[in-house]
Amino acid sequence: MGTLDPRRDKALVVDGGSFGRRFRELLALHGIPHDAIELEHGAPLRVEDLDAYSGGDHTAFLVNLGETSQGVLYDANLIADFCKREDLFLVVDGISSFLADPFDMGEMGADVLITDAQKALACPPGVAPIVLSPRALERVRRVVQPCSYFNLGLMLENQLRGQTPFTPAVGIILQIHERLRQLQEAGGAAAEVALRASVAEDFRRRVSESGLPLEMRLTSPSNAVTFLKTIGFSARRLVDDMKETYGIWLCPNGGEGAETSFRVGHIGEHPLSDNALLVAALLDAQRRGIMRP
Repeated sequence: MGTLDPRRDKALVVDGGSFGRRFRELLALHGIPHDAIELEHGAPLRVEDLDAYSGGDHTAFLVNLGETSQGVLYDANLIADFCKREDLFLVVDGISSFLADPFDMGEMGADVLITDAQKALACPPGVAPIVLSPRALERVRRVVQPCSYFNLGLMLENQLRGQTPFTPAVGIILQIHERLRQLQEAGGAAAEVALRASVAEDFRRRVSESGLPLEMRLTSPSNAVTFLKTIGFSARRLVDDMKETYGIWLCPNGGEGAETSFRVGHIGEHPLSDNALLVAALLDAQRRGIMRP
């Protein structure tokens, strides 16, 4: 949390899944006072959730815009209005939603955007780009950073000479550069978001028409991923069967949801034919009895 100061800041964080919970853990680790908006898993963020903290003593707001573990996309406009009204320093984890869901850092008034290489950028993991607003740049210069390898001020100083303070994952940075060039030639961010939306909508339509004993979470869904609940059978067994029988890797859920839910991603090189193949494999698994209690 290199842009927050435990001596001056008090954060408000959205906890609606495992990644929101991770933000809470990071705040605790760095000794930053905070309160959490605890949402039922899968629930959208509502006006009343925010209004309960109006006029408080918070200085910062942290949110995973797309709560990947639940397939939920929070309302960026709702968050923006609240943070502007309360004059909160806004940190957005856009790791799953960047290039998958509509997002404009300037319009939202976000001070920090955190993303990464391996989601909709579709590059290998190992680089996590961070975008800073002018207000964030001022904070970076002011806040003393106790972590040598996550010193944003030192990184910014080195950028003036076209370098980094430590050797980065150069190969991945080159791949990101090429990927961004491809995205620009294909119509930019808006075109990529529209493509992700079309893939997600196509998959959800196929599942809905299939009659499979699956329940999709479609309340404020992200284009990046679809969260599915199983009806009367083991999700863990299905995930294992898809991998072993077809070489198809579904995204398992952990904890209490491991037996009752899983996720399907819609990012990366993902033609609509993949959706047809996956639904056909699910129907075959049903015929083979994998979806029995």
